[in-house]
Amino acid sequence: MKEASRWSAGLVALGAGALALSGVLAPAQASETHEIKHVLLISFDGLHEQDVARCIAGNTCTNLALLAKSGVTYTNAYTPGLSDSFPGLSALVTGGSPKTAGLFYDVSYDRTLYAPSDTGCVGKQGWNVVFDETTGIDGENGGALVHLDGGGAFNPQAIPHAREGGKCVPVYPHNYVKTNTIFEVVKQHVPNSHTAWADKHAWGYDWLNGPSGHGVDDLARTEINSIDPATNSYYLDTYTHTEKFDDYHVQALINEIGGKDSTGTRNEPVPTLFGANFQTLSVAQKATVATGGGYLDADFTPGPQVAGAINYIDNSLRRIVDALKQQNLYNSTLIIVTAKHGQSPTDHTKLVKNGDTLTKLLEANNYLDPNGNFGQFNTASGNLNDGTGLVDTGMVQTDDVGLIWLRDQSQRDAVIATLKQNLSCNAPGICADGPQAYILSGNALASRFGDPAQGRTPDIIVQPNPGVIYTSSKTKDEEHGGNAPDDSHLGLVVSFAGLHHAGHRVDERVQTTQVAPTILKALDLDPHLLHAVAVEGTDTLPGLGLRGGD
Repeated sequence: MKEASRWSAGLVALGAGALALSGVLAPAQASETHEIKHVLLISFDGLHEQDVARCIAGNTCTNLALLAKSGVTYTNAYTPGLSDSFPGLSALVTGGSPKTAGLFYDVSYDRTLYAPSDTGCVGKQGWNVVFDETTGIDGENGGALVHLDGGGAFNPQAIPHAREGGKCVPVYPHNYVKTNTIFEVVKQHVPNSHTAWADKHAWGYDWLNGPSGHGVDDLARTEINSIDPATNSYYLDTYTHTEKFDDYHVQALINEIGGKDSTGTRNEPVPTLFGANFQTLSVAQKATVATGGGYLDADFTPGPQVAGAINYIDNSLRRIVDALKQQNLYNSTLIIVTAKHGQSPTDHTKLVKNGDTLTKLLEANNYLDPNGNFGQFNTASGNLNDGTGLVDTGMVQTDDVGLIWLRDQSQRDAVIATLKQNLSCNAPGICADGPQAYILSGNALASRFGDPAQGRTPDIIVQPNPGVIYTSSKTKDEEHGGNAPDDSHLGLVVSFAGLHHAGHRVDERVQTTQVAPTILKALDLDPHLLHAVAVEGTDTLPGLGLRGGD
């Protein structure tokens, strides 16, 4: 049953609540509100809460400030324990943590899966799953990524197999996610609805479709790691070049707002639920401080590249909002601006790059084969997803976090003992000796992320000291993936023209998982239609006057 009247009533409650927060009582009238018919979700990867606060206060993001003025700004929003792109986005679109959604990283491991070449599921189990730029067919046999659409099909060497119902079946990304998505729910429960999304990998983000495989009507096939034919270089080489890639997503949204598909070549309904991911800010943050990247101090003062990136994303917001207004859709569209993840460390003085000491320590003690001789780190071409990776080897995934899938799970206690004996930053230490560092395993890990015995969850998670990046890279000074303050604390603005008395802040701590049920509630749908919401009891965001969430 439609619940537009309930939403209107909620807006009235929000108006009064917002004024109550500011100490003024002047309730909004129901006639001032408008029904939400569309939801636009935008992820500016790397957007910290401090970036939002600073640019609004400094008048350097006037368009984001206007959205905040007609909405609610959440100052205390966090990712659900891991902040890589996969768990970060799955939080926003499933309402669940990695424990329920099953997405820990775009490069992960599953003990139950068989190799892509094992079409009969007769060999060993345990596959290093890689759903990234090489998931497109351009990556087959380690090929060059020469097409913006990733080659137009899946790379068969990237698709592992699983035994289901006595059959050996391929596991595409949409089979890999363990819970449904907001796109599926909208498709199933909003008559004549249309959905769309654009992200950074053309084929790896197929999981947004959800287990049905059909949640997103228009999933734009854009690959950020492809080669720009105009420059014969990657879109990721500089943040200004990344702007060109992100412009494809701005144009995709404008096309969809105008009643076209993402390419602008076909007539399509304006999406009920749509959105896009943007990478320019993330690239600028990662760039070395020596080249003008990152931040100048612990107060999030942006360096030249970050300042330029924030200006770019604000201008992109202007173009998108202008398109909504031109099509008379602005007053019926809920706009959510946030991020999959932040970036760490923003304070350059905390940066520690000692190399991948965690992996080296595991290899040196025979918990993993030496010299990267495990999983897809051992392939014939030297490239991921060429179909020749090793099976049943365990693996470790590191950035500013360490996810460890052991080759032999019976060695867990011995591994933990070794790690604890080497916590310092001195070789061969793993730089996890500070008060904000930890080693997670056993019951504590299982309750938060799921049981490793089921195959998907890492056996051990290492969170090093904030500022540590397990790399020797000379091209980046920031990373994400873990639970350090800078990569888990995000900007979040929820804006709607009908919130006449909005413009307030909510300082209560929230999780980005709460975005998904909020989107469904805004469209008059039961948030519990999302499996992860039902399992984890995820609330809607507070301060929006939605029943069942405040």
